[in-house]
Amino acid sequence: MAQATIGNSEFDRDTAVVPRGDGVYEAELSAGWTIVQAVNGGYLLAVLGRALGRALPHPDPFSITAHYLTASQPGPAVIRTQVARAGRTLSTGQASLYQRDENGAEVERIRVLASYGDLDALADDVRTSAKPPAMPPREHCLSTADAPESAAPFRGSTAIVDRIDLRLDPATSGWAVGAPSGRGEMRGWFGLADGRDPDPLSLLLAVDALPPTGFDLGLAGWVPTVELTVHVRARPAPGPLRVAIVTRNLAGGFLEEDAEVWDAEDRLVAQSRQLARAAS
Repeated sequence: MAQATIGNSEFDRDTAVVPRGDGVYEAELSAGWTIVQAVNGGYLLAVLGRALGRALPHPDPFSITAHYLTASQPGPAVIRTQVARAGRTLSTGQASLYQRDENGAEVERIRVLASYGDLDALADDVRTSAKPPAMPPREHCLSTADAPESAAPFRGSTAIVDRIDLRLDPATSGWAVGAPSGRGEMRGWFGLADGRDPDPLSLLLAVDALPPTGFDLGLAGWVPTVELTVHVRARPAPGPLRVAIVTRNLAGGFLEEDAEVWDAEDRLVAQSRQLARAAS
């Protein structure tokens, strides 16, 4: 497969925003990034992240937090941005995505607050106790084609699987054959199906692209995101990413997912935490 370059990939086309002046942008949310009937939260965050990257004086998301207010639908959307502060090394802004409901009324779908900077200007000093996830080589992990027909959330019921190259660690894939481990873990190799190399914007998708850890806990339905915060730590190297997600607490009908994303050079390039509603 010829490798897609940044700018001509499906991800870039489907996250494109068109400026309309005064911090307002138009977007077309693609049905290609849906999970069952819902537009994926990481894809939506990337669309808003692209708009903020146009509105703010710094290029890269450092920290971005989204609250998902109502379910987004494929189709036209309007994003309104506002610059809260433009500093020398960091700038902060907010953005909201709106769509029209069946009565033509404008409805706010997502509200985001973010700080942007320049990842290339960061110091090289790294002091960390974090380690890349222990996973089999990519060729020994499970692709969508390996999933049984009974694993509907991982196969034909969701359009996003055709746009990503996802290979799950067999140790966290027992749910697909009716044998979840109960540990609340999900690990896998992640890339875009057209071969586009990762960048800071695609990291916003990567943290939310694996099946939910709720499957490994024995939950049957999808797990809608309430709030998602992503910290982008470095510009990723070319090549596939490794994503590890864990849930330690399910209580009151809600769970958290803590994610780490590692690049091909064994660098921790993104971290996230989201609060999600457990399937009933």
